Order: sequence, then structure tokens, then C-alpha cells
Amino acid sequence: MDVRAKKHLGQHFLVDQNVSKKIAAQFGNHQGCNTVLEIGPGTGALTKFLLEKPNDDLWVIEVDRDSIAYLKENYPQLKDKILEEDFLKLDVAKYFGDKPFAVVGNFPYNISSQILFKCLDHRNQVPEIMGMFQKEVAERVAEKPGTKTYGIISVLLQAFYDIQYCFTVDETVFNPPPKVKSGVIRLTRNSRGALPCNEKMFIRVVKACFNQRRKMIRNSVKQFTAGKEFEHRFLTERPERLSVDDFIELTLALEKLAESSL
Repeated sequence: MDVRAKKHLGQHFLVDQNVSKKIAAQFGNHQGCNTVLEIGPGTGALTKFLLEKPNDDLWVIEVDRDSIAYLKENYPQLKDKILEEDFLKLDVAKYFGDKPFAVVGNFPYNISSQILFKCLDHRNQVPEIMGMFQKEVAERVAEKPGTKTYGIISVLLQAFYDIQYCFTVDETVFNPPPKVKSGVIRLTRNSRGALPCNEKMFIRVVKACFNQRRKMIRNSVKQFTAGKEFEHRFLTERPERLSVDDFIELTLALEKLAESSL
């Protein structure tokens, strides 16, 4: 059965088995998790190597009907573990309850950031994520403070995951080849539980600061101070200089200011 990549689904099928082997070899078993969900398996370039890991309970989720038919025909060992659904709309509890599951895949570039944020919403169930992204996105997620690449997605994901940029993948190993290089990253859940500050406030502060990333923090936090005098050691910094812990400290200070007015 011949499956053709569909542009509207952002499909670029990986044809280099060495890349698939490399991903499968570096992925798995963080915090002892052996339930795995592969997103967008296509024709199984990565799937067949994941199936070689005997201790893992592999599930796959795919929206393309041609790919689903191909997987059912060529990977009968998956049996009832092919989910014919959109991961972004998936009711996680329906299939996994509250048990942990790791996420892996050569993700469609057009929804790769949304996949990460869905995993972030379920971070207490998702101890590990490994995937291929557009290189620019992969670098942004993994970037450390101090560069122009570091931004909102870097801070929000690094608040809960340790992130490793694993390797770069050339355009030539895909069919059809994308117009950009790809990057593989691995995210492993860190030891941070709930944030010591209000999480919604933390997200608002991070977004407000990076939405004015060329300005000092002093200008970005005015919306939270309600005209009150606010002094803090980060006010003369720009957002790309602040670590996750720095943003937590800033959020706590703004919370304290808000409470003082009650």
C-alpha cells in the first residue's frame, strides 16, 4: 500500500532509518515510565524501532486514514492501540486514566508547539517528551536565558522540564523534503511540582514581558502594579535575561504588591 504525504496535514515522511534508530535509542523510561504514545506515526518509520523495545507499551495516534490503514496492515502487533484521533482533542483520561505516559514522534510542524502545550497541560502524567520539530522551534524550546531565541515557550516548558537539544536533521532525509532543517529535542520532567507562585499569574507575567521584549521589565509590569510604586531588582533587565526562577521571584513580588492593596 502506497501512502502519499499530505500537505494539509504537514506530513513529511522520514526515510532515513538511522535517524529513527537514533531517536528510539535516546528516548524512554524517564521516571520508570514504559507506556508510550507516538504522535503522527505515518507509515511507521519510527514505530518499528519503538516496537523493538520489549518493555514498552506502545500506542500510536494518527488522523490520516491512509496511514491508519497502512499501520493496521503492517503492524498487527499494535492491535487495538492505534488511536484514530487528533491528539490536540484527545481525552487523555479515556485511554490512560491518570497513569503516566511518555510522548514521542516526528511531529507535524504546523502543530508542534500546540502538542507541547497539550503535554504541558498534562505534565504530571507526561514525564518525557521526545520529538522532531522545525529546527528553529527546537532551538527556541531548549534555549537558555541570555539570547534572542529564548522566549515564552522556553520559560513555560523549562519551568517543568529539563530540555536537551539532541541533534539536527537535514532536509534530505524526508519525502517530500521540507524547506527547513529539523531538530530533535528531549524533555524530561524535573523535580518541580506546583509553582510557589500563582501559575496563571506566572504565565501572564512571562507573556507580558516577552511581548515587549525590547523594553525593560519596568515597562512590561506596569499592567500589574495599578499605578503603585514597585521596586524590584529585575526592573532594569530585559526578559531574555531572566531564568525560570527569576520569573517566579518577579511574579511573587507582584502578587505581594497586589495583596497589599486589599
